[in-house]
Order: sequence, then structure tokens, then C-alpha cells
Amino acid sequence: MSLRNRLKDEHPVSEQVLLKAFGVSCNPFPSSNQTTGHPHFPIPADEFAEEQILQFLDRGDSHVLAVLGTQGVGKTNFLNHIQSELEDVRAQIRGYYLVRYMADPEASFDGIIRAVFEELGVDHLRRVAARLGTSKEALSSVRSYDLRNALLALSENPDNEDLFAACLDWLFGLRLLNIHRTHLNVNFRLDTVESRTAVLRDYVLVSAELGALRGVFLLLDELEKQAGVLGTRAVVRYLSALRAIIDSLARHLFLVVAVTPDAMRRYSTALPALRSRLENQIVLSPLSTVHEATALANFYMWNASKDKGHGFSQSLATPLYPQLLSQRQIKAAFLQAEGRSSRRGDEGVRQREFLNFLHAIVGEKIERLRQERGLH
Repeated sequence: MSLRNRLKDEHPVSEQVLLKAFGVSCNPFPSSNQTTGHPHFPIPADEFAEEQILQFLDRGDSHVLAVLGTQGVGKTNFLNHIQSELEDVRAQIRGYYLVRYMADPEASFDGIIRAVFEELGVDHLRRVAARLGTSKEALSSVRSYDLRNALLALSENPDNEDLFAACLDWLFGLRLLNIHRTHLNVNFRLDTVESRTAVLRDYVLVSAELGALRGVFLLLDELEKQAGVLGTRAVVRYLSALRAIIDSLARHLFLVVAVTPDAMRRYSTALPALRSRLENQIVLSPLSTVHEATALANFYMWNASKDKGHGFSQSLATPLYPQLLSQRQIKAAFLQAEGRSSRRGDEGVRQREFLNFLHAIVGEKIERLRQERGLH
């Protein structure tokens, strides 16, 4: 049968049918290739991270948080949770900017610095320029002669859109054009990560001095990938740039980096000075008991159900929807994943791998339901 004909014969099970049969509106569990967009299972580290954020919002002193865990234990999910929490209170924390960096590894730190400038954008440049009109003394915190000149030029030409766009291009490190030299009074291109880091530091400080910025949240995921694609010298340069941005911004920066323990050890050896900046750690662990596995399965089933308004309790030791997953099936999936982990030499079961087993079990049940209802 051709793919066209098979598609004509395929009828997905409706949400109403699933709710009636299993108590959930869809397959609650992600497959292993679905690495984002999952619900966040509450863990003790949530409260610790929230306390760190509250301290930052209250005092403004920079915070650096390292999230450690092997592949598949929920580091990306944890960063997604932090991002979601911050976006949820965005209206209450005006003046703070959120930058999430998940790009594939690059040979330098440039991509991260550019991401910060992009998040601030031309609107932020306008706010800074407008406030400089009456508070030029704030420029005393700016070390860069070129940045001082550029900001002064913008404050004197608030309606020149081309000038603001050109200034942003300069901050990105693009090549100098005549407009930069003659209208912004900029003499040097920002063609090194060091020069861009220094200008970013000045830009954040003058923005804060003018009341245009209170802080930047910078979330960096999968830092371990740097070790896999870059040579030792390039890794050291990258880590040195990360350390430099931490050191240059003693205030107004909340940095979260997610990294595997193995990569952290290698990075600490390559650049020992970085380790002391990453002492504030959250360690995420794999599943170690059937009870933990059942709690996780229950949470995903509850999240896909119609009963979310009733809250979720982690104390439940039996499945919420036994018609979808029985205690025996959850235990069997955990033991199967545990056996695979043991053969790899791992301790515990990675959440991603366990959820993938449950995804397959439930997928088969949904397919059988489709066939029983004649949806073929």
C-alpha cells in the first residue's frame, strides 16, 4: 500500500476517546528524540534556584549557577523551567532581560555576546540614548572611548534610525563603515571576543547607571559540547571568555550554565580559575528506585489529564491511571532501563530513557485502541 493510501486510512484516536479510555488526552510521555517542551517535574532544586533569583532581584549582585548532570537527567528541562518562571513574571520584573543560548557550539564566545546584544536590541539603545540627554555624567562608568562617542552621538540624534542600526551593527562586531567613523565617531572594529566583552561590560553598567537596565539573565545549555568539537586551545579561549564576563560583571548578571560532571572536570583542569566561579551548583541525579520512577510517571500522566486543577502529589506510590499504565508495567520499564544503564556502566536510570520506554508502551496501547474502534 502506498503512503498516500495509508494516510487516507489513518484516523488518530480523538482526545475524547483517550480521556474516556485512559484518563489522559494524549500520549503523556515524550520519546527520546523529544528533548524540549516537556512538563517540569517538581524537584528540591527548584526552590534553591528561586531563592537565588530572589536574592539577585533584591540586591543586584551577580549570581552564577552551575547545573550538573549526565545526559538525559533533565538539565535542559530545568533550564526551560527557569526560563518559563522568569517569563511568567516578566511584567513584575521590568528592566530585566532574559537570554537563552542553545546554539550549536561555536569556536568562540562571540555567539553568546551577540545574543545578549540582540536581546537588548535597538529599543534598549534608544532608551539609553534618551536618558543620556539629561544624565551624561553616567558615561563616567564607560571605559571604552568608542562606546562613549557612539552613545553621545545617539543621544544627540534621537530620530536618526540609520544611526541606531549602525551602532547595533558595530556592537555585533561587523565591519566599520563610513557612517560609523563620521557619525558615531567610532575608530575601531570590535573584532575580538575580548573587545566585545569589554564593551558589553561598559554597556550593561552605563545602562544600569541610567536606570534603563536592572539585570540580565543568561542561560547557557549543553556547555559540555564545547569539549567535543573544539581543540584544547579553543576550549581554553572559550572558557576564558566565560570567566571574563563573570569577572567583569560583579553586578546585574544572573548566569546559569548546564554541563555534565565529566565536562566540568575537564574544564576545571583546562582552566582551574573557572572552577571557583562555578562553585554554586545544582546536581541532577538519575532515577534510582521504582518509587521515584512511579512518581515521575504519575506526574506526566497527571499533566496530560483533565484533572490538573486538583493539584499533583508526589507521595502517590501507585499509578494515577492504572488503565493506562499499571504498577507492573512501570516497574518492568524501570528494570529494563536499569539493565541497559548497568550494561553501560551507569548508576541509576536516565529520566529520558525511562520516559521513552513508557512512550512506547502507551503508544502500543493507543494503537490497539484505534484498531479496536475500527479507526483504520
